[in-house]
Amino acid sequence: MWKPAALLACAILSACSTQQPAPLRPDHLFNDALFPARPAAVDRDAFALSESMRRYLEVEIATQLRRSGRLRGLVDALQTDARLKLEYDASVTGTAAEAFEARAGNCLALVIMTAALAKELGLPVYYQRVYSEEFWTRDGDIRFRSGHVNVVLGERPVRRQGFSDGTDQITIDFLPQESLRGQRTREIEEHTIVAMFMNNRAAESLARGELGHAYWWAREAVTRDSRFMESYNTLGVIYSRRGNLREAERVFDHVLESEPENATVISNLAAILRKAGRMEAAQSLLEKLQRIEPYPPFHFFELAQLAMKSGDFVAARDLYAKELDRNPYYDAAHFGLAVSSFRMGDIRSAAEHLSAAMESSTTRRDRDLYAAKLRSLRSE
Repeated sequence: MWKPAALLACAILSACSTQQPAPLRPDHLFNDALFPARPAAVDRDAFALSESMRRYLEVEIATQLRRSGRLRGLVDALQTDARLKLEYDASVTGTAAEAFEARAGNCLALVIMTAALAKELGLPVYYQRVYSEEFWTRDGDIRFRSGHVNVVLGERPVRRQGFSDGTDQITIDFLPQESLRGQRTREIEEHTIVAMFMNNRAAESLARGELGHAYWWAREAVTRDSRFMESYNTLGVIYSRRGNLREAERVFDHVLESEPENATVISNLAAILRKAGRMEAAQSLLEKLQRIEPYPPFHFFELAQLAMKSGDFVAARDLYAKELDRNPYYDAAHFGLAVSSFRMGDIRSAAEHLSAAMESSTTRRDRDLYAAKLRSLRSE
């Protein structure tokens, strides 16, 4: 997944509304002097192959590639090879080499790894952004909405008078296929994938409090694809966290010129204006936000948490369920439902929601935590 960052009660930048052309180089939004020197990692090629990746292609699956062909052989290896054992883990966005070494990554890291292997074999590679239900996570007071991408390998079909020539083309996706049925996709360029990768790195650095690293990753994301608007929001949040309110406001205003009803950026900008003491302007934005988004992300989850603290487990259960209606894959809401059900004596429901929390979790750490709690519950 790629995950733009947000501030406090804000979401991230909306996926896509009608976008106007953006400057090719929005240099006026950058202020390098505010941050430490650019880290070398920002300039590394995310698609670079490691020696172990080359050995995998040239030795470990060479026979399979010869027998099944480069396309089918690689796809079969990615999907069934017991030696590779790829695992979905959204905690860190790795490069191709890092994802291969860890045998794990989020959808973006695994897409980059797959594309790197395919390109080494000379296969055509295309990327798709998948438009699906919003998926929200939190890390402290930062909130993220994660998007989804996948990769298509093989030649484009040649169509004549409505018929395809049957050219082989296979979509590789690291989420369960049942969760993707009926979803819209749009082809995107590789430079957008690179911008997404860098924006993810910026968001992850921001969550760790590494503002210098976060700035340079976000800056490079904007530079690589000036029309990938999510990276501007991340940049604005970084400025805000550092206390550079004027720079943050300039970035958020830039986004709103293209996306005037972007709820995340409106919320972030309102927070900036409040910090600057411009209460009237902030209130005007909040009123606009209320019309656009009456219930912000995690609204019902936070009410459920308050109900849990007060001991009203029935209200908490109902509010967690409301949050799941809006964000059905939010593992913390499933866990909250499990705890409230347990407190009400409904052990069966608690076990069901613990299982759902484990299945919905996006990191190894959380999966292990929920699995341990589920084992403990079942042993009682």
